[in-house]
Amino acid sequence: MSNIYIKNLTFGFDLQGVLLFDQTNLRIQTSWKLGLVGRNGRGKTTLLRLLQGKYPYTGSIEHQVKFWYFPQTITDKAQPTYQVIEGFTETEYWKIERELNLLKLDTELLWQPFNQLSGGEQTKVLLAILFAQENGFALIDEPTNHLDLPSRQLVANYLKGKKEGFILVSHDRQFVDEIVDHTLAIERNQLVLHQGNYSQYEQEKLQQDAMEQAQNRKLKREINRLHQTAREKAQWSNVREKDKYGNPHQKGSGAIYDTGAIGARAARVMKRSKTIVQRVEKQLEEKERLLKNIEKIDELKIIPLATHKKQWLKVEKFQLFYDKKPLFQPISFELNPGDRLAVIGENGSGKTSLLNYFLGNFKGEVQGEITIDRQWQLSYVRQNFEENTGTIATFCQKNKINEEQFLNQIRKLGVERHVFNNKIEHMSQGQQKRIEIAKALVTPANIFIWDEPLNYLDAFNYKQLEQTILKTQPTMIVIDHDSHFLTKIATKVIELKK
Repeated sequence: MSNIYIKNLTFGFDLQGVLLFDQTNLRIQTSWKLGLVGRNGRGKTTLLRLLQGKYPYTGSIEHQVKFWYFPQTITDKAQPTYQVIEGFTETEYWKIERELNLLKLDTELLWQPFNQLSGGEQTKVLLAILFAQENGFALIDEPTNHLDLPSRQLVANYLKGKKEGFILVSHDRQFVDEIVDHTLAIERNQLVLHQGNYSQYEQEKLQQDAMEQAQNRKLKREINRLHQTAREKAQWSNVREKDKYGNPHQKGSGAIYDTGAIGARAARVMKRSKTIVQRVEKQLEEKERLLKNIEKIDELKIIPLATHKKQWLKVEKFQLFYDKKPLFQPISFELNPGDRLAVIGENGSGKTSLLNYFLGNFKGEVQGEITIDRQWQLSYVRQNFEENTGTIATFCQKNKINEEQFLNQIRKLGVERHVFNNKIEHMSQGQQKRIEIAKALVTPANIFIWDEPLNYLDAFNYKQLEQTILKTQPTMIVIDHDSHFLTKIATKVIELKK
């Protein structure tokens, strides 16, 4: 076991003009399975990059370990998988084979081009490379984005079984909870290290936030009282100052020209009142510094259209085919107004193809009975959103959405204002995903069809979407691999089996 010491770390991107880390101090033991959590844009991936020496910074990061980073950058994905592995490590083949076996991967896939592997298989190969290399400390950044539920559980068990420590970044709360023994949270103005998993940290944070909110309310009452006192003292001193000269508009009142006792007394009153005002202002400054900048979850808004329909969709013994081969076993279900249907299944079982059929984009064959009312207005969240380009203004015009409502939604989702002027294609993947989500939120619809909406979002966004769906209760068809989210929002579940 060794330690990683972060001392007085200060770093920020010049384009943003905001410090992500300011005089940060931290000690990490390399035996920990450390979950790194926090809102997108707070610096999780940046911290991993700083540990690797990828960016210049002030302060120091002291350690005696070599860092291994996931996901590795692959320059030629068309080459055979074994060549991809050889490009990262010279470790003995049996060690690679050991990790592949633990991840339930057939070694035959080593001879396939890497780009022909599924997203889940690619993830597992890169993890095998990571842990086949010895004498290092793994930095694992978002391994769950392309994993279905069974694969997530398999990878969770794999990581739990590791004797060595690592840092894990993932927005899948259940996944993180199963694996980590320490949690490092990047909050708005500090790093918080907690012994325990994410749920334990979250519970303690809720209690801490409740205490700080109560303290904030008390401080704000005192600040308002001090402001009122300052105004009253200033007004009182002004009145006393006028008394020296009299009020020319008041009958029988003349200016007081006695520069003796009356003038001296007025001067003392004025001086004392100014001292009181200065003391009150100092108290105000001290009280305002104590106010906590508490992370809050802003409420999103979704716009379901009213309908008189009694049923949108009904299928019985329904299947889709490519080249006369069925994608999944026959399914039967119906979708009525207010239903929120979760579609689950392994990667490759045809979930996205089913959505494409409902959207009118499926090119294969169909079998079974289906009744579908296509007189619906849709709000669609896509898995792939690279087509979203240009400025926010042109994007809103192209998609015929209200720019003011859209900006309000992306701000609530956590996109900082200084990003608003960037072109969408120059934003981070997390920011681009929020663009896609906000578009769906401000699009009035009868049915909301969302394909893996949680990829690249953070735990705060999960809660925002849960809350607005439960409050508004729209009609939905949703695919996602986060079982916690689906349990919260779904009223019906169908499983596609190969």
